[in-house]
Amino acid sequence: MLAITENHNQAFSGSVRHFAYWYSDCLLGESRRLFVTPPLRPKPITKISIPQLLELKLQSHFSNQRSVFKLLLPLLSFITALLVIGLSNSFGIIADPVASAAKPATQQLDVEKDELKFGFIKLTDCAPIVVAKEKGFFEDEGLQVEVIAQPNWKQLLDNVINGELDGAHMLSGQPIAATIGFGTKAHIVTAYTLDLNGNGITVSNDIWAKMVENDPELDTPTPKHPISAKALKPVVQEMLDEGKKLQMGMVFPVSTHNYEIRYWLASSGIHPGMYTSEDIKGFADAEVELSVTPPPQMPATMEAGTISSYCVGEPWNQQAVSKAIGVPVTTNYDIWKNNPEKVFGVTKAWADENPTTHVAVVKALMRAGKWLDETDESGKLVNREEACRLLAKPNYVGADFDVIKNSMTGFFYFQKSDKREMPDFNVFFKYQASYPWYSDGVWFLTQMRRWGQITEPKPAEWYDQTAKSVYMPSVYKAAAKMLLDEGHITEADVPWDTDGYRPATTDFIDGIEYDGKKPLEYLTKHTIGNKD
Repeated sequence: MLAITENHNQAFSGSVRHFAYWYSDCLLGESRRLFVTPPLRPKPITKISIPQLLELKLQSHFSNQRSVFKLLLPLLSFITALLVIGLSNSFGIIADPVASAAKPATQQLDVEKDELKFGFIKLTDCAPIVVAKEKGFFEDEGLQVEVIAQPNWKQLLDNVINGELDGAHMLSGQPIAATIGFGTKAHIVTAYTLDLNGNGITVSNDIWAKMVENDPELDTPTPKHPISAKALKPVVQEMLDEGKKLQMGMVFPVSTHNYEIRYWLASSGIHPGMYTSEDIKGFADAEVELSVTPPPQMPATMEAGTISSYCVGEPWNQQAVSKAIGVPVTTNYDIWKNNPEKVFGVTKAWADENPTTHVAVVKALMRAGKWLDETDESGKLVNREEACRLLAKPNYVGADFDVIKNSMTGFFYFQKSDKREMPDFNVFFKYQASYPWYSDGVWFLTQMRRWGQITEPKPAEWYDQTAKSVYMPSVYKAAAKMLLDEGHITEADVPWDTDGYRPATTDFIDGIEYDGKKPLEYLTKHTIGNKD
Protein backbone atom coordinates (compact mmCIF):
# COMPACT_ATOMS: atom_id res chain seq x y z
CA MET A 1 0.00 0.00 0.00
CA LEU A 2 1.26 3.45 -0.89
CA ALA A 3 2.11 5.83 1.94
CA ILE A 4 2.18 9.62 1.53
CA THR A 5 4.05 11.48 4.26
CA GLU A 6 3.21 14.83 5.88
CA ASN A 7 5.23 16.92 3.48
CA HIS A 8 3.52 15.46 0.42
CA ASN A 9 4.97 17.62 -2.31
CA GLN A 10 8.55 17.43 -1.04
CA ALA A 11 8.39 13.66 -0.57
CA PHE A 12 6.68 13.18 -3.93
CA SER A 13 9.16 15.24 -5.93
CA GLY A 14 12.08 13.80 -3.99
CA SER A 15 11.01 10.26 -4.80
CA VAL A 16 10.61 11.07 -8.50
CA ARG A 17 14.14 12.42 -8.60
CA HIS A 18 15.52 9.48 -6.62
CA PHE A 19 13.91 7.01 -9.03
CA ALA A 20 15.15 8.90 -12.07
CA TYR A 21 18.64 8.89 -10.64
CA TRP A 22 18.52 5.17 -9.81
CA TYR A 23 16.84 4.06 -13.01
CA SER A 24 19.30 5.96 -15.21
CA ASP A 25 22.19 4.40 -13.30
CA CYS A 26 20.77 0.96 -14.07
CA LEU A 27 20.36 1.66 -17.76
CA LEU A 28 23.20 3.92 -18.66
CA GLY A 29 25.79 3.68 -15.86
CA GLU A 30 27.17 6.27 -13.49
CA SER A 31 28.34 8.58 -16.25
CA ARG A 32 24.86 9.39 -17.62
CA ARG A 33 21.58 10.55 -16.10
CA LEU A 34 18.07 9.94 -17.49
CA PHE A 35 16.15 12.92 -16.15
CA VAL A 36 18.16 15.00 -13.69
CA THR A 37 21.81 15.68 -12.98
CA PRO A 38 22.10 17.30 -9.54
CA PRO A 39 25.53 18.01 -8.08
CA LEU A 40 24.67 15.71 -5.17
CA ARG A 41 22.04 12.99 -4.90
CA PRO A 42 18.89 14.63 -3.56
CA LYS A 43 17.68 13.41 -0.17
CA PRO A 44 14.08 13.96 0.91
CA ILE A 45 13.48 14.47 4.60
CA THR A 46 10.74 11.82 4.51
CA LYS A 47 10.13 8.92 2.16
CA ILE A 48 7.35 7.35 0.13
CA SER A 49 6.94 3.58 0.39
CA ILE A 50 6.07 2.08 -2.99
CA PRO A 51 5.94 -1.74 -3.02
CA GLN A 52 6.10 -1.77 -6.80
CA LEU A 53 9.71 -0.54 -6.53
CA LEU A 54 10.63 -3.56 -4.47
CA GLU A 55 9.63 -5.83 -7.31
CA LEU A 56 11.94 -4.21 -9.82
CA LYS A 57 14.90 -6.48 -10.54
CA LEU A 58 16.88 -4.23 -12.84
CA GLN A 59 20.61 -4.94 -13.02
CA SER A 60 23.41 -2.46 -13.77
CA HIS A 61 24.08 -4.20 -17.08
CA PHE A 62 21.43 -5.85 -19.21
CA SER A 63 22.03 -8.70 -21.60
CA ASN A 64 21.62 -8.02 -25.30
CA GLN A 65 18.68 -10.45 -25.43
CA ARG A 66 16.39 -8.17 -23.42
CA SER A 67 14.20 -5.89 -25.43
CA VAL A 68 13.86 -2.19 -25.00
CA PHE A 69 10.17 -2.81 -24.31
CA LYS A 70 11.06 -4.97 -21.31
CA LEU A 71 13.41 -2.30 -20.06
CA LEU A 72 10.72 0.32 -20.26
CA LEU A 73 8.05 -1.72 -18.49
CA PRO A 74 9.24 -0.89 -14.96
CA LEU A 75 9.49 2.78 -15.88
CA LEU A 76 5.96 2.77 -17.29
CA SER A 77 4.69 1.04 -14.17
CA PHE A 78 6.45 3.59 -12.00
CA ILE A 79 5.00 6.52 -13.94
CA THR A 80 1.54 5.01 -13.48
CA ALA A 81 2.20 4.71 -9.76
CA LEU A 82 3.35 8.33 -9.61
CA LEU A 83 0.17 9.48 -11.29
CA VAL A 84 -1.87 7.64 -8.68
CA ILE A 85 0.23 9.13 -5.90
CA GLY A 86 0.04 12.59 -7.39
CA LEU A 87 -3.76 12.46 -7.59
CA SER A 88 -3.98 11.16 -4.06
CA ASN A 89 -1.60 13.88 -2.92
CA SER A 90 -3.69 16.54 -4.58
CA PHE A 91 -6.71 15.48 -2.54
CA GLY A 92 -4.73 15.05 0.67
CA ILE A 93 -5.21 11.28 0.76
CA ILE A 94 -2.87 9.27 2.96
CA ALA A 95 -3.12 5.65 1.93
CA ASP A 96 -1.16 4.16 4.83
CA PRO A 97 -0.74 6.41 7.89
CA VAL A 98 0.90 3.58 9.87
CA ALA A 99 3.68 3.20 7.33
CA SER A 100 4.10 6.96 7.25
CA ALA A 101 4.49 7.18 11.02
CA ALA A 102 6.90 4.23 11.17
CA LYS A 103 9.89 6.36 10.19
CA PRO A 104 10.11 9.62 12.15
CA ALA A 105 11.05 12.72 10.19
CA THR A 106 14.49 14.16 10.83
CA GLN A 107 14.80 17.86 11.65
CA GLN A 108 17.71 19.14 9.59
CA LEU A 109 19.81 21.85 11.18
CA ASP A 110 21.27 24.80 9.34
CA VAL A 111 24.82 23.49 9.60
CA GLU A 112 27.90 25.67 9.16
CA LYS A 113 29.72 22.98 7.15
CA ASP A 114 28.03 20.18 5.24
CA GLU A 115 30.97 18.46 3.53
CA LEU A 116 33.11 16.66 6.09
CA LYS A 117 36.03 14.24 6.28
CA PHE A 118 36.29 11.81 9.18
CA GLY A 119 39.22 9.51 9.91
CA PHE A 120 39.28 6.06 11.43
CA ILE A 121 41.57 3.13 12.20
CA LYS A 122 40.68 -0.33 10.88
CA LEU A 123 38.96 -1.65 14.00
CA THR A 124 35.40 -2.85 14.49
CA ASP A 125 34.67 -0.07 16.97
CA CYS A 126 34.71 2.46 14.14
CA ALA A 127 31.26 0.95 13.41
CA PRO A 128 29.14 3.97 14.46
CA ILE A 129 30.91 6.18 11.92
CA VAL A 130 30.66 3.55 9.18
CA VAL A 131 27.00 2.82 9.93
CA ALA A 132 26.10 6.52 10.06
CA LYS A 133 27.64 6.84 6.61
CA GLU A 134 26.29 3.66 5.02
CA LYS A 135 22.78 3.76 6.51
CA GLY A 136 22.28 7.39 5.53
CA PHE A 137 22.16 8.89 9.04
CA PHE A 138 24.74 11.54 8.17
CA GLU A 139 22.87 12.29 4.98
CA ASP A 140 19.61 12.63 6.92
CA GLU A 141 21.28 15.46 8.83
CA GLY A 142 22.27 17.21 5.61
CA LEU A 143 25.89 16.08 5.86
CA GLN A 144 28.03 14.68 3.06
CA VAL A 145 30.71 12.70 4.88
CA GLU A 146 33.84 11.06 3.50
CA VAL A 147 35.21 8.34 5.80
CA ILE A 148 38.97 7.83 5.38
CA ALA A 149 41.20 5.11 6.86
CA GLN A 150 44.33 6.34 8.64
CA PRO A 151 47.62 4.40 8.93
CA ASN A 152 48.09 4.84 12.69
CA TRP A 153 46.82 6.77 15.71
CA LYS A 154 49.50 9.46 15.57
CA GLN A 155 48.81 10.30 11.94
CA LEU A 156 45.08 10.33 12.64
CA LEU A 157 45.53 12.84 15.47
CA ASP A 158 47.90 14.99 13.43
CA ASN A 159 45.39 15.11 10.56
CA VAL A 160 42.62 16.30 12.87
CA ILE A 161 44.89 18.98 14.31
CA ASN A 162 46.12 20.22 10.93
CA GLY A 163 42.60 20.30 9.46
CA GLU A 164 42.99 17.47 6.95
CA LEU A 165 40.19 15.78 8.88
CA ASP A 166 37.19 17.43 10.51
CA GLY A 167 37.00 14.76 13.18
CA ALA A 168 37.91 11.17 13.88
CA HIS A 169 37.46 7.86 15.65
CA MET A 170 39.90 8.35 18.55
CA LEU A 171 41.33 6.50 21.48
CA SER A 172 39.59 7.71 24.63
CA GLY A 173 42.91 8.91 25.99
CA GLN A 174 43.88 10.95 22.91
CA PRO A 175 41.79 14.10 23.48
CA ILE A 176 42.84 14.16 27.14
CA ALA A 177 46.55 13.58 26.48
CA ALA A 178 46.66 16.16 23.67
CA THR A 179 44.85 18.74 25.79
CA ILE A 180 47.26 18.38 28.74
CA GLY A 181 50.25 18.26 26.40
CA PHE A 182 51.46 14.67 26.71
CA GLY A 183 52.86 13.99 23.25
CA THR A 184 51.28 16.30 20.71
CA LYS A 185 49.85 19.47 22.29
CA ALA A 186 46.42 20.55 21.04
CA HIS A 187 43.03 21.17 22.62
CA ILE A 188 40.89 18.22 21.50
CA VAL A 189 37.32 17.74 22.69
CA THR A 190 34.71 15.02 22.50
CA ALA A 191 30.95 15.03 22.76
CA TYR A 192 30.45 11.36 21.97
CA THR A 193 31.74 8.01 23.25
CA LEU A 194 31.71 5.55 20.37
CA ASP A 195 31.67 2.30 22.35
CA LEU A 196 32.40 0.31 25.50
CA ASN A 197 34.67 -2.74 25.78
CA GLY A 198 35.84 -4.38 22.53
CA ASN A 199 39.50 -5.23 23.30
CA GLY A 200 41.38 -8.39 24.17
CA ILE A 201 44.81 -9.56 25.29
CA THR A 202 46.28 -12.33 23.15
CA VAL A 203 49.38 -14.43 23.83
CA SER A 204 51.33 -16.55 21.34
CA ASN A 205 50.87 -20.30 21.30
CA ASP A 206 54.28 -20.77 22.95
CA ILE A 207 53.45 -18.40 25.82
CA TRP A 208 50.04 -20.00 26.24
CA ALA A 209 51.63 -23.46 26.49
CA LYS A 210 53.89 -22.18 29.29
CA MET A 211 50.94 -20.59 31.08
CA VAL A 212 49.12 -23.92 30.93
CA GLU A 213 52.18 -25.64 32.46
CA ASN A 214 52.13 -23.12 35.31
CA ASP A 215 48.39 -23.46 35.92
CA PRO A 216 46.94 -26.93 35.14
CA GLU A 217 43.41 -25.53 35.44
CA LEU A 218 44.02 -23.81 32.10
CA ASP A 219 44.63 -27.21 30.47
CA THR A 220 41.10 -27.61 29.15
CA PRO A 221 39.33 -26.65 25.92
CA THR A 222 37.19 -24.22 27.96
CA PRO A 223 39.23 -22.80 30.87
CA LYS A 224 37.55 -20.64 33.50
CA HIS A 225 37.47 -16.93 32.77
CA PRO A 226 38.64 -14.31 33.49
CA ILE A 227 42.24 -15.47 33.19
CA SER A 228 44.64 -13.32 35.20
CA ALA A 229 48.36 -12.84 34.51
CA LYS A 230 49.35 -15.05 37.46
CA ALA A 231 50.27 -17.95 35.18
CA LEU A 232 52.33 -15.52 33.09
CA LYS A 233 54.41 -14.26 36.01
CA PRO A 234 56.75 -17.33 36.13
CA VAL A 235 57.28 -16.97 32.37
CA VAL A 236 58.28 -13.33 32.84
CA GLN A 237 60.62 -14.21 35.69
CA GLU A 238 62.27 -17.02 33.72
CA MET A 239 63.01 -14.62 30.88
CA LEU A 240 64.37 -12.01 33.30
CA ASP A 241 66.70 -14.67 34.76
CA GLU A 242 68.00 -15.21 31.23
CA GLY A 243 68.56 -11.49 30.76
CA LYS A 244 65.54 -11.09 28.49
CA LYS A 245 62.18 -9.35 28.68
CA LEU A 246 58.85 -10.54 27.33
CA GLN A 247 57.96 -8.36 24.34
CA MET A 248 54.34 -7.22 24.28
CA GLY A 249 52.44 -4.95 21.90
CA MET A 250 49.90 -2.18 22.46
CA VAL A 251 48.59 0.36 20.00
CA PHE A 252 49.57 3.77 21.41
CA PRO A 253 51.01 5.21 24.65
CA VAL A 254 47.70 6.86 25.64
CA SER A 255 45.49 4.06 24.34
CA THR A 256 43.02 2.16 26.47
CA HIS A 257 45.02 -0.91 25.41
CA ASN A 258 48.20 0.39 27.07
CA TYR A 259 46.40 1.07 30.34
CA GLU A 260 44.44 -2.19 30.20
CA ILE A 261 47.42 -4.45 29.61
CA ARG A 262 49.34 -2.56 32.32
CA TYR A 263 46.39 -3.00 34.70
CA TRP A 264 46.19 -6.73 33.89
CA LEU A 265 49.92 -7.26 34.44
CA ALA A 266 50.16 -5.14 37.59
CA SER A 267 47.15 -6.85 39.19
CA SER A 268 49.23 -10.05 39.18
CA GLY A 269 52.41 -8.39 40.41
CA ILE A 270 54.17 -7.89 37.05
CA HIS A 271 55.66 -4.40 36.70
CA PRO A 272 54.85 -3.01 33.21
CA GLY A 273 57.26 -0.05 33.49
CA MET A 274 57.11 3.68 34.18
CA TYR A 275 57.26 6.73 31.96
CA THR A 276 59.77 9.35 33.05
CA SER A 277 61.19 12.53 31.56
CA GLU A 278 64.25 10.48 30.60
CA ASP A 279 62.34 7.38 29.47
CA ILE A 280 59.43 8.37 27.26
CA LYS A 281 58.95 4.75 26.12
CA GLY A 282 57.78 3.67 29.55
CA PHE A 283 60.48 1.03 30.14
CA ALA A 284 61.77 2.26 33.53
CA ASP A 285 61.59 -0.54 36.15
CA ALA A 286 59.77 -2.72 33.63
CA GLU A 287 59.73 -6.51 33.86
CA VAL A 288 58.24 -6.68 30.36
CA GLU A 289 58.56 -4.32 27.40
CA LEU A 290 55.46 -2.77 25.88
CA SER A 291 55.94 -1.32 22.41
CA VAL A 292 53.63 0.36 19.90
CA THR A 293 52.30 -1.65 16.96
CA PRO A 294 49.44 -0.49 14.67
CA PRO A 295 46.34 -2.67 15.23
CA PRO A 296 46.11 -4.37 11.81
CA GLN A 297 49.78 -5.39 12.08
CA MET A 298 49.46 -7.10 15.47
CA PRO A 299 48.86 -10.70 14.31
CA ALA A 300 51.65 -10.64 11.70
CA THR A 301 54.07 -9.02 14.15
CA MET A 302 53.39 -11.74 16.71
CA GLU A 303 53.57 -14.47 14.08
CA ALA A 304 57.01 -13.14 13.08
CA GLY A 305 58.17 -13.43 16.71
CA THR A 306 58.79 -9.71 17.23
CA ILE A 307 56.24 -9.70 20.06
CA SER A 308 54.79 -12.60 22.03
CA SER A 309 51.59 -10.95 23.24
CA TYR A 310 49.45 -7.92 22.50
CA CYS A 311 46.43 -5.93 23.57
CA VAL A 312 44.28 -4.74 20.68
CA GLY A 313 40.72 -4.23 19.52
CA GLU A 314 38.85 -6.47 17.14
CA PRO A 315 39.05 -8.15 14.75
CA TRP A 316 42.76 -8.65 15.46
CA ASN A 317 42.37 -11.00 18.45
CA GLN A 318 39.96 -13.12 16.44
CA GLN A 319 42.46 -13.09 13.59
CA ALA A 320 44.96 -14.83 15.88
CA VAL A 321 42.37 -17.52 16.64
CA SER A 322 41.44 -17.90 12.98
CA LYS A 323 45.10 -18.26 11.95
CA ALA A 324 45.85 -20.49 14.98
CA ILE A 325 48.82 -18.33 16.01
CA GLY A 326 47.67 -17.29 19.47
CA VAL A 327 45.11 -17.43 22.27
CA PRO A 328 43.12 -14.46 23.62
CA VAL A 329 43.39 -14.88 27.40
CA THR A 330 41.09 -12.08 28.51
CA THR A 331 38.99 -9.20 27.26
CA ASN A 332 38.85 -5.70 28.64
CA TYR A 333 35.27 -6.45 29.68
CA ASP A 334 36.88 -8.65 32.37
CA ILE A 335 39.59 -6.11 33.19
CA TRP A 336 37.03 -3.32 33.66
CA LYS A 337 33.41 -4.14 32.92
CA ASN A 338 31.85 -1.69 30.45
CA ASN A 339 34.89 0.53 30.16
CA PRO A 340 34.96 3.42 27.66
CA GLU A 341 36.96 2.54 24.57
CA LYS A 342 36.82 5.07 21.69
CA VAL A 343 35.43 8.58 21.27
CA PHE A 344 34.66 10.89 18.37
CA GLY A 345 37.14 13.74 18.64
CA VAL A 346 37.46 17.20 17.07
CA THR A 347 39.62 20.21 17.83
CA LYS A 348 38.19 22.79 20.22
CA ALA A 349 38.59 25.36 17.45
CA TRP A 350 36.51 23.23 15.06
CA ALA A 351 33.82 22.74 17.73
CA ASP A 352 33.69 26.51 18.33
CA GLU A 353 33.46 27.29 14.61
CA ASN A 354 30.89 24.59 13.82
CA PRO A 355 28.59 24.19 16.84
CA THR A 356 25.49 23.29 14.85
CA THR A 357 27.38 20.89 12.60
CA HIS A 358 28.76 19.23 15.74
CA VAL A 359 25.23 18.62 17.03
CA ALA A 360 24.18 17.20 13.65
CA VAL A 361 27.16 14.81 13.64
CA VAL A 362 26.34 13.59 17.16
CA LYS A 363 22.71 13.07 16.16
CA ALA A 364 23.79 10.78 13.31
CA LEU A 365 26.23 8.88 15.54
CA MET A 366 23.55 8.35 18.20
CA ARG A 367 21.20 6.87 15.63
CA ALA A 368 23.99 4.60 14.41
CA GLY A 369 24.83 3.48 17.94
CA LYS A 370 21.19 2.71 18.69
CA TRP A 371 20.88 0.78 15.43
CA LEU A 372 23.96 -1.28 16.28
CA ASP A 373 22.58 -2.27 19.69
CA GLU A 374 19.04 -3.01 18.56
CA THR A 375 17.75 -6.40 19.70
CA ASP A 376 14.65 -8.52 19.20
CA GLU A 377 12.44 -9.80 22.01
CA SER A 378 14.85 -12.66 22.72
CA GLY A 379 17.77 -10.25 23.14
CA LYS A 380 19.44 -11.18 19.85
CA LEU A 381 21.35 -8.35 18.18
CA VAL A 382 19.41 -7.96 14.95
CA ASN A 383 21.65 -5.60 12.97
CA ARG A 384 25.13 -6.83 13.78
CA GLU A 385 25.54 -9.20 10.83
CA GLU A 386 24.71 -6.38 8.45
CA ALA A 387 27.18 -4.18 10.33
CA CYS A 388 29.85 -6.89 9.97
CA ARG A 389 29.32 -6.99 6.22
CA LEU A 390 29.72 -3.22 6.03
CA LEU A 391 32.90 -3.33 8.12
CA ALA A 392 34.32 -6.18 6.02
CA LYS A 393 34.44 -3.90 2.96
CA PRO A 394 38.04 -3.16 1.94
CA ASN A 395 37.60 0.59 2.41
CA TYR A 396 36.67 0.02 6.05
CA VAL A 397 38.13 -2.73 8.29
CA GLY A 398 38.75 -5.05 5.36
CA ALA A 399 38.93 -8.28 7.37
CA ASP A 400 36.97 -11.43 6.56
CA PHE A 401 33.29 -11.23 7.43
CA ASP A 402 33.48 -14.43 9.50
CA VAL A 403 36.40 -13.09 11.55
CA ILE A 404 34.59 -9.82 12.29
CA LYS A 405 31.40 -11.71 13.07
CA ASN A 406 33.14 -13.86 15.70
CA SER A 407 33.18 -11.01 18.22
CA MET A 408 30.52 -8.60 16.93
CA THR A 409 27.41 -10.76 17.12
CA GLY A 410 27.22 -11.57 20.83
CA PHE A 411 29.98 -14.18 21.04
CA PHE A 412 33.74 -14.26 21.49
CA TYR A 413 36.19 -16.99 20.50
CA PHE A 414 39.05 -17.45 22.99
CA GLN A 415 40.04 -20.61 21.13
CA LYS A 416 38.35 -22.54 18.36
CA SER A 417 37.18 -24.88 21.13
CA ASP A 418 36.14 -22.00 23.41
CA LYS A 419 33.26 -19.96 21.99
CA ARG A 420 31.47 -17.97 24.69
CA GLU A 421 28.41 -15.81 24.80
CA MET A 422 29.51 -12.21 25.31
CA PRO A 423 26.58 -9.99 24.33
CA ASP A 424 28.32 -6.96 25.85
CA PHE A 425 31.73 -7.44 24.26
CA ASN A 426 30.77 -4.50 22.01
CA VAL A 427 28.36 -1.93 23.44
CA PHE A 428 27.56 1.09 21.28
CA PHE A 429 24.51 2.69 22.88
CA LYS A 430 22.82 0.81 25.72
CA TYR A 431 23.79 1.50 29.32
CA GLN A 432 23.95 5.17 28.26
CA ALA A 433 27.27 4.17 26.74
CA SER A 434 27.64 7.03 24.28
CA TYR A 435 27.29 9.81 26.86
CA PRO A 436 30.55 11.77 27.45
CA TRP A 437 31.04 10.98 31.16
CA TYR A 438 33.51 13.11 33.11
CA SER A 439 34.31 10.07 35.25
CA ASP A 440 35.66 8.30 32.14
CA GLY A 441 38.09 11.15 31.55
CA VAL A 442 39.18 11.16 35.19
CA TRP A 443 40.01 7.43 35.05
CA PHE A 444 42.33 7.96 32.08
CA LEU A 445 43.99 10.83 33.89
CA THR A 446 44.60 8.58 36.93
CA GLN A 447 46.29 6.02 34.69
CA MET A 448 48.46 8.69 33.10
CA ARG A 449 49.55 9.73 36.57
CA ARG A 450 49.90 6.15 37.83
CA TRP A 451 52.37 5.24 35.07
CA GLY A 452 54.26 8.56 35.03
CA GLN A 453 52.90 10.20 31.88
CA ILE A 454 51.73 12.99 34.17
CA THR A 455 55.04 13.67 35.88
CA GLU A 456 53.89 15.65 38.94
CA PRO A 457 51.09 15.13 41.48
CA LYS A 458 47.91 17.09 40.83
CA PRO A 459 45.09 18.14 43.19
CA ALA A 460 41.73 16.38 42.89
CA GLU A 461 40.16 19.55 41.44
CA TRP A 462 42.56 19.44 38.51
CA TYR A 463 41.23 16.03 37.42
CA ASP A 464 37.66 17.34 37.41
CA GLN A 465 38.54 20.57 35.61
CA THR A 466 40.59 18.79 32.98
CA ALA A 467 37.83 16.29 32.22
CA LYS A 468 35.34 19.14 31.90
CA SER A 469 37.62 20.95 29.45
CA VAL A 470 37.56 17.91 27.13
CA TYR A 471 34.10 16.33 27.44
CA MET A 472 31.10 18.21 26.00
CA PRO A 473 27.83 16.84 27.39
CA SER A 474 25.97 20.00 26.34
CA VAL A 475 26.44 19.07 22.67
CA TYR A 476 25.34 15.51 23.35
CA LYS A 477 22.20 16.63 25.18
CA ALA A 478 21.30 19.11 22.43
CA ALA A 479 21.48 16.28 19.88
CA ALA A 480 19.61 13.92 22.18
CA LYS A 481 16.79 16.42 22.74
CA MET A 482 16.21 16.69 19.00
CA LEU A 483 16.27 12.91 18.55
CA LEU A 484 13.82 12.52 21.42
CA ASP A 485 11.46 15.04 19.79
CA GLU A 486 11.82 13.22 16.47
CA GLY A 487 11.02 9.86 18.06
CA HIS A 488 14.39 8.23 17.37
CA ILE A 489 15.31 7.64 21.03
CA THR A 490 13.51 7.32 24.36
CA GLU A 491 13.74 9.40 27.53
CA ALA A 492 15.56 6.57 29.31
CA ASP A 493 18.36 6.48 26.71
CA VAL A 494 19.95 9.66 28.08
CA PRO A 495 21.08 10.60 31.64
CA TRP A 496 19.48 14.04 31.48
CA ASP A 497 20.05 15.05 35.11
CA THR A 498 23.50 13.57 35.73
CA ASP A 499 26.43 15.54 37.13
CA GLY A 500 28.65 13.67 34.67
CA TYR A 501 29.98 11.07 37.11
CA ARG A 502 28.95 7.43 37.07
CA PRO A 503 28.46 5.71 40.44
CA ALA A 504 31.55 4.18 42.06
CA THR A 505 32.30 0.67 40.80
CA THR A 506 34.38 -2.38 41.77
CA ASP A 507 33.93 -4.05 38.38
CA PHE A 508 37.69 -4.46 37.84
CA ILE A 509 39.71 -7.66 37.59
CA ASP A 510 41.32 -6.91 40.99
CA GLY A 511 38.11 -5.67 42.65
CA ILE A 512 39.55 -2.25 43.52
CA GLU A 513 36.85 0.43 43.74
CA TYR A 514 36.99 3.40 41.40
CA ASP A 515 35.12 6.60 42.24
CA GLY A 516 35.71 9.36 39.69
CA LYS A 517 35.12 11.99 42.37
CA LYS A 518 38.03 10.62 44.44
CA PRO A 519 40.97 10.24 42.02
CA LEU A 520 43.72 10.65 44.63
CA GLU A 521 42.18 8.04 46.91
CA TYR A 522 41.94 5.68 43.94
CA LEU A 523 45.64 6.05 43.14
CA THR A 524 46.64 5.02 46.67
CA LYS A 525 44.87 1.67 46.35
CA HIS A 526 47.30 0.22 43.79
CA THR A 527 50.51 -1.59 44.71
CA ILE A 528 52.49 -0.78 41.55
CA GLY A 529 52.81 2.73 40.11
CA ASN A 530 52.58 6.27 41.43
CA LYS A 531 50.21 6.66 44.35
CA ASP A 532 49.82 10.43 44.42
